[in-house]
Amino acid sequence: MTLPDPDTAASAATGGSGPLSGLRVLDLSRILAGPTATQLLGDLGADVVKVERPGTGDDTRGWGPPFLRDAQGRETRESAYYLSSNRNKRSLAVDLASEAGVALIRRLARKADVLVENFKVGDLAGKGLGYEVLAAENPGLIYCSISGFGQDGPYAGRAGYDFLIQGMGGLMSLTGRPDAEGGEPTKAGVGIADVMCGMYASNAILAALHHRSATGEGQYIDVALLDTQVAWLINQGAAYLTDGNVPPRRGNAHPAIVPYNAYPARDGAFILAVGNDAQFARFCEVAGEPELARDPRFARNADRVRNRAALEPEIERLTRTRDKAGWIAALEAAGVPCGPINDVGEVFDDPQVRHRGMRIAMAHETPATGEVALIGNPLKLSRTPVTYRHAPPRLGADAASVLSGWLGLGEGDIGELVRGGAIVTEDEAGNEAGDDKA
Repeated sequence: MTLPDPDTAASAATGGSGPLSGLRVLDLSRILAGPTATQLLGDLGADVVKVERPGTGDDTRGWGPPFLRDAQGRETRESAYYLSSNRNKRSLAVDLASEAGVALIRRLARKADVLVENFKVGDLAGKGLGYEVLAAENPGLIYCSISGFGQDGPYAGRAGYDFLIQGMGGLMSLTGRPDAEGGEPTKAGVGIADVMCGMYASNAILAALHHRSATGEGQYIDVALLDTQVAWLINQGAAYLTDGNVPPRRGNAHPAIVPYNAYPARDGAFILAVGNDAQFARFCEVAGEPELARDPRFARNADRVRNRAALEPEIERLTRTRDKAGWIAALEAAGVPCGPINDVGEVFDDPQVRHRGMRIAMAHETPATGEVALIGNPLKLSRTPVTYRHAPPRLGADAASVLSGWLGLGEGDIGELVRGGAIVTEDEAGNEAGDDKA
């Protein structure tokens, strides 16, 4: 094993130049919610060390295809799913089933500002890695636990997955076509419950950091997928709490705005999103039927919502008379919100998406091209912009730089950890093409 150049190790240890530069994050999470939170912290400049299981690593490394292919065209163990949420991290493969591995995590936690984990409730505490133990050794530590159902309550012991949470948390009851149209409850096409939980977790961590800057106190954060899913029911949840009526599925329609839907043109569907009465009047002008906006059933949005069953067929009759492109061009010129329904390929080819830097490329040693395409960070900070420093790491690739940078260990010390089974370095971690991805 060769240790990194001291200057390189120091640079890696301090993370990037963003607003969280110098912050050390010990990431014991996997799948999507925790990695989403820690990737965001890494994009903002934090030094994130991703602790993984030797041999298998993060479960999502095996969630494919697709997988990255090497120069010979063979599938590797780097799945697109794993790549999506593990940028700006360094990988350390630690055996938490060993006493030496647990002891190493405790040493790292003494140097960390933030620890993020999503083990089953009580698992880390049972290993001597719970908040009380680590906070006694590092009182400024911010320890964030992410779980399916929280650290207490009747469901605390259950495992939580995005699909389960979308169902239990009400999102699926609101997504999909109505029963009358033969629809059924439908999950969102991405793991949105996990992603939103990660967003809430990162917000909580930043709030705790602000508190620590004022008081020196660390604290414990308990974030649950179910709680966050319920929280972002937003207007639909508030509507139920207001009138007691359970909101139905409406397909693409809006519960409180009409017309706000996907409408059929001659060559397919497009989106019309009328947000106020003036926009509706302009739509009717463009459609050639200005009198529709003066109809007392449709003049105000509240009237249009109450009479949607009468209005929607009229809108569809009008939209079927032109092509999508014609409608979009005419409505945009009139200041009426509208747009296409893009597939994912069309999204990344969109000129606005390209202009905003939402598709990026990062150097990566695995593909023959020497780089990997990733989704960019949406945050635009004028003085401390996000940075893209480390591509999603190969399993165990950064043992030397992490342990020398965080703990000051030399090559002999690290070799002893390897021989004692506490860690596995990249050479032993099985990163080659064709290895088991499970």
